[in-house]
Amino acid sequence: MRIRILGAAAGGGFPQWNCNCLNCANVRAGTPGFRPRTQCSLAVSDNGRDWVLLNTAPDLRQQINETPELGAQPDGPLRNSPIKAAVLTGGDVDFIAGLLNLRELQPFAVYGSSRVLATLADNSIFNVLNADYVPRMELALDTPTPIEGPGVDTGLVIEAFAVPGKIALYLESGAANTNYGSREGDAIGLKVSSPASGKHFFYVPGCAEVDGELAERLRGAPLVFFDGTLYTDDEMLKQGLMQKTGQRMGHMSISGEQGSIAAFAPLDVGRRVYVHINNSNPVLNDNSAERRATEASGWEVGYDGMEIDL
Repeated sequence: MRIRILGAAAGGGFPQWNCNCLNCANVRAGTPGFRPRTQCSLAVSDNGRDWVLLNTAPDLRQQINETPELGAQPDGPLRNSPIKAAVLTGGDVDFIAGLLNLRELQPFAVYGSSRVLATLADNSIFNVLNADYVPRMELALDTPTPIEGPGVDTGLVIEAFAVPGKIALYLESGAANTNYGSREGDAIGLKVSSPASGKHFFYVPGCAEVDGELAERLRGAPLVFFDGTLYTDDEMLKQGLMQKTGQRMGHMSISGEQGSIAAFAPLDVGRRVYVHINNSNPVLNDNSAERRATEASGWEVGYDGMEIDL
């Protein structure tokens, strides 16, 4: 399998358009150690020809233009695309808005949980994706599902599973003690497998906690892309960027006793890569103490264009 990070940043990207925090100011100034990043998504291919998107960021058009493998191929029909399917892990704007970039009557399939598909159905703007060309397929939880585009078997099998998390901000409802109206399927992780090669990896871009069930699922995995939104739970509060903690937003932090570094330490995961990194996160500075501590613990900080072959 070929895996490419199309975007490694959280919602808003890096730099965020309206943010002048220290990180965003540095990346705009071209300060050494700061690298721009677009919003979070991956592309994966089993054969190097047919590609599946894992989430579709608002930056998707830019990401396609920066990834020659994903653009129209010169040896194909006048209009063509190697993108055969898009698999969505939640209803957040930064996971689904990129679908609107794929509206030119190009056949591909959209996969998502019943909750995510219901979100698309409730918003008529997504009808710009003509159902005759773009079928919407339910990705049943805990069920290995062959990923197919119209008339194309990608060779990939994806198993979706619920993870601790929260419904998208714009869909919140109910009292805080019901997690703002969140239900199973609002936040999911993916196990992506190639039956031909026997290889697999996990993609969990949004997660509030590594509970016992998730820990056992990930134990011994060769590769995991994981939620790296914040380094500390209160960093956005301390920087004056937002009056919310990471937990309030449905994201666990990288550091601390309850953080992902500590949670993964006993799991014997071969390769660990952070994605969905917020512009406030000090690991975006290659030269920061937090970046050094993260890498010393065995983690990598994902970046746009990063490629991994399994």
